[in-house]
Amino acid sequence: MMGKRSERRLILGTKWILDFMFVSGVIVLLMSPFLLRYAGDHFAGVIREHYILYVAVYLISGVMGLAIVFCLRKMMKTVISQDCFVDENVRELKIMGTASFVIAAAFLVKTIFAGTVAGVVIIVVFFIAALFSFVLAGVFSEAVRYKKENDLTI
Repeated sequence: MMGKRSERRLILGTKWILDFMFVSGVIVLLMSPFLLRYAGDHFAGVIREHYILYVAVYLISGVMGLAIVFCLRKMMKTVISQDCFVDENVRELKIMGTASFVIAAAFLVKTIFAGTVAGVVIIVVFFIAALFSFVLAGVFSEAVRYKKENDLTI
């Protein structure tokens, strides 16, 4: 069992990691057309053959990935303030679910035209993440409703 101090450090450490992921994600997203061009020229012929498809899929997925990290960052603020069961977190979880579905769909399209095992894994992972996010949104929604009921009772 963690003490309050250890728990606080873990929360703040997670917040720092999410902040770092967001900033580095923006940088990688902006560089992705150039990185894919380089990879296509030096490593894989399939990237060169389907360059536009790869750029589109990775840009869409990158924006959706940044949206997910942005939502997680917003949710961490409620964890830090010790007020997690709020309507805003339900909304963030629904956004994360939608973004995960978009990533799965983008990779499904890519896999149809330029299939890889990694692409199939990404489809499955983000499909499950989407379902998990929507289920959690439902749980949080009920918790918010219960909390509001109790607040009115007091």
